[in-house]
Amino acid sequence: MATILFEQDNHRCIAFNDLVRGDDGIQANQFLIQHGSYSALLDPGGQLLYNPLILALGSYIKPSELTWLLCSHQDPDIIGSVDKWLLYSRTTVVCSKLWGRFVPHLVPGYMPNKGSERYMLLPDEGGRIAMGDTWVQALPAHFLHSVGNFSFYDPTSRILFSGDIGSSMIASETPYAFVADFQAHKARMEGFHRRYMASNRAARLWVQMVRSVAPAMIVPQHGLPMRGEAMERFLDWLAQLECGVDLLAPVGYAA
Repeated sequence: MATILFEQDNHRCIAFNDLVRGDDGIQANQFLIQHGSYSALLDPGGQLLYNPLILALGSYIKPSELTWLLCSHQDPDIIGSVDKWLLYSRTTVVCSKLWGRFVPHLVPGYMPNKGSERYMLLPDEGGRIAMGDTWVQALPAHFLHSVGNFSFYDPTSRILFSGDIGSSMIASETPYAFVADFQAHKARMEGFHRRYMASNRAARLWVQMVRSVAPAMIVPQHGLPMRGEAMERFLDWLAQLECGVDLLAPVGYAA
């Protein structure tokens, strides 16, 4: 299913959700940014998603002409299909320099056109990914699920594509709609964030950075998007959340 998040002039942002059944794998969203003839696909997913995603993309672009493949981190539900994108499109893979030497392990050695020229490796501070006369900004999100992790901000739509940060665990076929009541929604997020986010310090720094950008909406890779009051309450909650190493105790390391 496709949802138009933003459309104005020659710029469009589209969310794809529920492309596979929940019992076949982890629910995940994919996102397409289009600006004129330029296109960027965010967190494209693994082999399970490749064929359904190709079919969904076909209504908007020729997948073979995709400009950028933006990968927030290295998990299989992010980059598991990277070999097919390298083989069947002209895209350039964008990821952290920390993962640049690991991603090729997913690509068969006999495959042509798989060299370093197909990668844009981001330094820790992130950077701009050119989209004609605009860009997508890679924002640091390190240790918030991965040691080399990025959120991607589109200044034209003011959408922050946050990757795993802000993810919620929802059932397959849940309608893709903006969160209306964060307090009720929080139960879908808490367990995941406490386990997969490294520390409150990292979370607070990310929230501070996000507030300086002032996005119109936060759109995570899993679950539902947020804007307005729900987005502000999410940022308040995350900035105060004890998570990851904050929760470690000797009992968790008992022999």
